[in-house]
Amino acid sequence: MRGTFRFGSLGCIALAGVLLLTASAARADSGPRYHLAHDVPLPGDEGWDYLTLDSEGHRLFIAHGTHVLVVDTEKLAVAGKIADTPGVHGIALAPELGRGYVSAGRAGLVVVFDLKTLARLKEIKTTGENPDAIVYDAVTRRVFTFNGRGRNATAIDAGTDQVVGTIALDAKPEFAVPDGHGGIYVNLEDKNSLALLDARKLSVQSVWPIGGCEGPSGLALDAAAQRLFPVCSNKVMAVVDAVSGRVLGTAPIGAGVDAAAFDPGSHLAFASCGEGVLTVVRPSVSGAPEVVQSVPTRRGARTMALDARTQRVYLVTADFGPPPAASPQNPHPRPAILPGTFRLLVLEAAPTRRGS
Repeated sequence: MRGTFRFGSLGCIALAGVLLLTASAARADSGPRYHLAHDVPLPGDEGWDYLTLDSEGHRLFIAHGTHVLVVDTEKLAVAGKIADTPGVHGIALAPELGRGYVSAGRAGLVVVFDLKTLARLKEIKTTGENPDAIVYDAVTRRVFTFNGRGRNATAIDAGTDQVVGTIALDAKPEFAVPDGHGGIYVNLEDKNSLALLDARKLSVQSVWPIGGCEGPSGLALDAAAQRLFPVCSNKVMAVVDAVSGRVLGTAPIGAGVDAAAFDPGSHLAFASCGEGVLTVVRPSVSGAPEVVQSVPTRRGARTMALDARTQRVYLVTADFGPPPAASPQNPHPRPAILPGTFRLLVLEAAPTRRGS
């Protein structure tokens, strides 16, 4: 009996070893592995914010100080710009209408442009100060600006370019994503929470606290699994059930995060962090996330755009000198951007061989 038990124990140990090796191989085969493939100089010495990709048109729109810089993603060269957008934060695209929309924060305007020619078409005054994030909801054909100092959202009919309403938020809105069914999710940065808006009724449907997340900025959505990925200033990415608002788990990320993305093909989520790292996260079946890669980038590369078709990640940054002296008007000055150092970083992916 003891001998049989010993044999069984050894068999169990062997089987456990096989299972561990299999699990290890499965973790190793965690999808594509990203690396920095291109470092492309760009003109201009101003600050930057959101990046928006037109995958079909092979163009990347970069919010850059007082204008939008447009880059051809096939040639990795400047293709044009949209001028006079002071304090630009974001760009929303409405391909079926052939139009784009720029939030010019300092001017309190949305600049409408022709998506093909980049020609300026119209200016629309927002109903709140400092329009920041901006999205186009294809279901309602409405553009929404999220106004930081106004603590509200402005809704614009993209067919007429007329303001059709305002949604009061009583919080500082950050990044937003449409759900494809007439809802829009938006991070409320100063309330450590996330709101679901009704894009038809122009109302707040739900507000959920994000436990363990401080100062949520970037936000991404896995529409198929109905999961949200807010990224937070306390160096975590949260996974949130998009139906109930329940936090399913968190994963550690780098410092200085400002953007998130999700790739439905590889089922990977991304956080671009200003400390100089792109954190790649895979959610489990239960939703609990696991970090599968930390890709070195460059200091300051905190905003990004993902092209799921080519598995490219685009980021921008520059080199920095010491910050200017503090003043009553600017008690916490940012480090100075060194002239001639603004550039585009392109990360590309290679498949991982199982068991490598």
